[in-house]
Amino acid sequence: MPENRETLKPLWVLEFPKIIPNSLAMFSGLVLGISASFLKFQSAEKIASILNKGVSFLLKYFGVLIPLFVGGFIIKLQSEGILITLIEEYAVIFMAIATAQFFYISLIYFIANQMNFSRFLNALKNMMPSMVAGFSTMSSAAAMPLTMIGVEKNVKNAPLVRSIIPATVNIHLIGDCFAIPIFAYAILKNFELPEPSFLTYLLFTFYFVLAKFSVAAIPGGGIIVMLPILENYLGFNAEMMSLITALYILFDPVITSANVLGNGGFAMFMDQFVIKSEKLAHAKKDN
Repeated sequence: MPENRETLKPLWVLEFPKIIPNSLAMFSGLVLGISASFLKFQSAEKIASILNKGVSFLLKYFGVLIPLFVGGFIIKLQSEGILITLIEEYAVIFMAIATAQFFYISLIYFIANQMNFSRFLNALKNMMPSMVAGFSTMSSAAAMPLTMIGVEKNVKNAPLVRSIIPATVNIHLIGDCFAIPIFAYAILKNFELPEPSFLTYLLFTFYFVLAKFSVAAIPGGGIIVMLPILENYLGFNAEMMSLITALYILFDPVITSANVLGNGGFAMFMDQFVIKSEKLAHAKKDN
């Protein structure tokens, strides 16, 4: 990080007490949710409905503050003279992430189209409007209507798409899954910290994937949820968390574009899976 003593200070800081560790809350929520659905389904459904209303209420009002946070963070970086330096110093990392993301997603689209190059290009063409929307809004949720329109042109079972995309738009984030681990590794090297052991990285990966189910597909949403995971399992300090937040926000338009394309690829695979399953079921009946 560039050294600069002239930093913007917040007017006031609101700190909440940490009652339950983030990792314990996620894991216990998953276990309790599954257990309750087997033991007392009706009671679990009522409790889940009440909790869902509470969470929706919080997201409705806190969600609108995220763009203000992102905008304020960019202003802070520019004021401190860090913005351009970060872009220059981490340009190679940005290129590595973008290459990994879009190579993997292109492979998904190529396989989903039976390795037909013309169909592959046509599928990407249909997804371009949603990709541009994701790039400009930095929100997969905001780009969801265009994503559904684009995917419907690429699949045979349109009603399936209309159920898959809304259900997975917040949790199926391929761009984040490439960007955050690569950024984390680069920052560990930058601060000359030892590489995590296999067990440590395995725990980080487990909680990373679990945390994905609590991410909101809004600007900066991915990294905000991941900060406690990075702190607990990779040993990130406040300076490192500030750096990865800055890098993520700067690269968020590209990350969101990858997320949107990844959602489209996932829906295409699910469409083919359903079609093949139906054909197999018909073949068994005929036999």
